[in-house]
Amino acid sequence: MSYKIATENFLNDLDRVTKTRSEVAAGLQNLVETLKQAESASENNSGKLGLERDIEDITTASQNLRGGVFRLLVLGDMKRGKSTFLNALIGENLLPSDVNPCTALLTILRYGSEKKVTVYFNDGKSPKQLDFKSFKQNYTIDPAEAKRLEQEQKPAFPDIDCAIVEYPLSLLEKGIEIVDSPGLNDTESRNELSLGYINNCHAILFVLRATQPCTLGERRYLENYIKGRGLSIFFLINAWDQVRESLIDPDDTEELEEAEGKLHRVFKANLAEYCVTDGHDIYDERVFAITSIKALRLRVKNSDADLEGTGFPEFMAALNTFLTQERAISELRPARTLARQVSTRVREAVERRLPLLDRDVNELKEKINSVEPEFNSLTQIRDEFQKEIISVRDRKSRAIADSFRTFVLNLENTFETDFLRYQPDLRFMDFFSQGKREAFELSLRLAFEQYINDKLSAWTLTAEQEMTSAFSHLSKSAANYGASYTKVTDKITEKLTGQKIPPALNNSNEDNSPGWAKWAMGLFSLTSGNLAGVAMAGAGFDWKNILLNLITVLSVSTILASITGIVLGPLYLALVGMGVGILQADGARKELVKAAKKELVKYLPQVAQEQWQPIHDAVKECFDVYDREVGDRMNDDINSRKAELDNLLAQKESRQIDYQAELERLKKLDTDVAAQSQSIESVYQNFLASAAT
Repeated sequence: MSYKIATENFLNDLDRVTKTRSEVAAGLQNLVETLKQAESASENNSGKLGLERDIEDITTASQNLRGGVFRLLVLGDMKRGKSTFLNALIGENLLPSDVNPCTALLTILRYGSEKKVTVYFNDGKSPKQLDFKSFKQNYTIDPAEAKRLEQEQKPAFPDIDCAIVEYPLSLLEKGIEIVDSPGLNDTESRNELSLGYINNCHAILFVLRATQPCTLGERRYLENYIKGRGLSIFFLINAWDQVRESLIDPDDTEELEEAEGKLHRVFKANLAEYCVTDGHDIYDERVFAITSIKALRLRVKNSDADLEGTGFPEFMAALNTFLTQERAISELRPARTLARQVSTRVREAVERRLPLLDRDVNELKEKINSVEPEFNSLTQIRDEFQKEIISVRDRKSRAIADSFRTFVLNLENTFETDFLRYQPDLRFMDFFSQGKREAFELSLRLAFEQYINDKLSAWTLTAEQEMTSAFSHLSKSAANYGASYTKVTDKITEKLTGQKIPPALNNSNEDNSPGWAKWAMGLFSLTSGNLAGVAMAGAGFDWKNILLNLITVLSVSTILASITGIVLGPLYLALVGMGVGILQADGARKELVKAAKKELVKYLPQVAQEQWQPIHDAVKECFDVYDREVGDRMNDDINSRKAELDNLLAQKESRQIDYQAELERLKKLDTDVAAQSQSIESVYQNFLASAAT
């Protein structure tokens, strides 16, 4: 497949996704208008049906679909050609791509009708607009200055938050947004900035370099920040053409085949574990050897150039399949669930209302009084579910906070082994040289930052797994409570109408669950930033971002500042105490680690104690948000069912209802909503069929 064909297919498929999003969003908005008009008309007839929550949810879902994009996060060490890759992808030498470590600027590339760059600052200054020429000039620095900043581990642009690049590009217009992150070997604070985007992107494009296969830094990053988090990653092995150039005889096909084969084996050995989905090996669908500079040169001359042999056509085809099928379906499915839900809700409300239209006030009061025990049962189910949520909350918040305390206190047991690989690659005699001591201290500080960050990341993965387990449990509980709740609401309908509710034969358990249970089970999420398609880990909200924001901001920065400040200070005295002789000995590294451990251990109990409560509260807040939303949704459902009856009673007491007209209006409402829901279902099914071909 040529790059032109791959790109055309991708753009066509993205266009199909965009149109489907728009059609479903429009269908949802039609539902909203129908429900609003119905409630307005009901207010002046037999009374409102209590559809406020449904209207609110569908409105939000429609807005989210209209503004939907596929966000791609580009990660990788500096000097891997990330910007060159992006320039080749978009077909223009747009982003600064000079090969030095300090053009590291978080850049978000999105569609705009005019070419412009807006730089956002983190020091309170107003955003600044630049043209592309100025952007490249201002944020590409002299190599000598870059080298100095790299040695001092200082960012080139510490006052800048990010740059938003707007560009009238077809790829971006079809709903793609690209986040170009700082390099992995930039400062640890910049790494944290990149990590903050991981949960908010649909896919990660991880750029490596063929001539530096899976460096220690890259392996460290993958192991500590990517592994085990269920992320969708495409690995792009850039500069593959340089494999040939590195050979003694570039024309020796046998030597080239051997060199490339060896590299493929090295990359597969290191990347294969990140290319497994539901037990299936998808390595060939996620790892691509590319030549960005060649692709860029060709595309700058001719945007439709054939890029066969650069790896781009194969990568584009795989990205196309992933985004426009897998991700799009998981994004559209919750909207279809909501449409089904409101159709069921309206049908049931109408079925309850119709038999009561011709009852007199006294009969209606008797009917309402007769279902009071059932409403008490609904309240009891709500209380029992919320009680379980609180129980899980208290258990997990304490357990996770305790696990952090244990984790911190156990650092001393493995420190000597763990820290060896983080030590700066400098001679220890430099510590006593006035001119080199600052560089030594900076390197040692960075080593501690990396060590602490990696250890904390390993612990947060454990915490995430605990949270995932907890919300999966609550999801199952929501399904069980939802089934009990439905039995009670069916009993209410049966008492009010005098007709037994037939068991649902064709609908799934998902369809039969009440709306609040669907949310609690994670069948739909209305959080615009939640990019997991359906909600994460069986919760209808983005608890991972709550946890990330609270724990990372609250704990990590505090620990880093405290430990590095306390440990590195007395370390000088410890090194002096060793004497010059020991510093020249082979065991100097181990002695340094022992000295660092001695200082570190003094502070670990304080860290464990100080951070227990913030982490406990962070975890607790995740469950509190869930509990509040579940409670609100259950209360809304119970109150709307009560209001539905009270509204009818109030209308009967105040006016004569035109029975025949109201009968016809309500039946039409049921028919219209069912038809609109079916229309959304048809759009969804047609999309599934087209994605499968």
